[in-house]
Amino acid sequence: MRLENRVAIVTGGARGIGAGIARALAAEGAKVAVVDLDEEQAGKTAAALGTEAMALRADLAEEAEVDGVVAAVVRRFGRLDIMVNNAGAGRAPVDQSTENYGAKAAKLDQRAWDEQVAQNLRTTFLGTRAATPHLQSRGGSIVNIASIAGLSASPTLPAYAAAKAGVISFTRTTALELAPANIRVNAICPGLLWTRAWEGLATGMKQRVPGFADMEIRDIFLDVVKRSVPLGREQTPDDIGKLAAFLCSDDAQNITGQIISVDGGITLRGG
Repeated sequence: MRLENRVAIVTGGARGIGAGIARALAAEGAKVAVVDLDEEQAGKTAAALGTEAMALRADLAEEAEVDGVVAAVVRRFGRLDIMVNNAGAGRAPVDQSTENYGAKAAKLDQRAWDEQVAQNLRTTFLGTRAATPHLQSRGGSIVNIASIAGLSASPTLPAYAAAKAGVISFTRTTALELAPANIRVNAICPGLLWTRAWEGLATGMKQRVPGFADMEIRDIFLDVVKRSVPLGREQTPDDIGKLAAFLCSDDAQNITGQIISVDGGITLRGG
């Protein structure tokens, strides 16, 4: 129970990586606010945590809504100790059947670029800014969810990769800035997880890659895992959650500004 009596916000917490993080924090004793655009699923996730929890609907790319979430959580629990900026989107923000899906950087339209930056980088900035005043009085932890795509060239998802690289840079900058207030800031770079984002990506691969045309999208994902991951297995939301719980605990009191990949060794091969 390393996080007993601490209060955490997990953005994008309704499902996937966010739900895995929420479960891990709750298992360590934290009171968790699950925040997501999907209010119904956020409620189900919060109800299943087995601890004092709440669910909130918010668009984490909108300043007023992010500020409102933090204020609501502090009103409910009286404090804030942990901010997990997980909200984001890896899928193209356009119909997967269009040429814009998986488009190269020089051909990506402005709408696709702006939406990926808003959903993956602006959300992290706004969440950090809203949480910081409440963390400064007692110290605390911010965990940002980046991606291995932000660590290397990513021709398939250039806007997403650029936004996640921004998350990595922002993590290091804020870790240095907030260290005097005893606020630790770290980032996790997940590898290959079967999430809605990968469902969308595998669907696009099925449409574009002849060798995948007759395969189920889940099998396409597992084929990529087999060929890409040195350990030979997919990563899971619980893998990310366990690391996030550690980083938020006193066991990690001297860890800040670090970018940690949970990828089965993918980045050992250069991305």
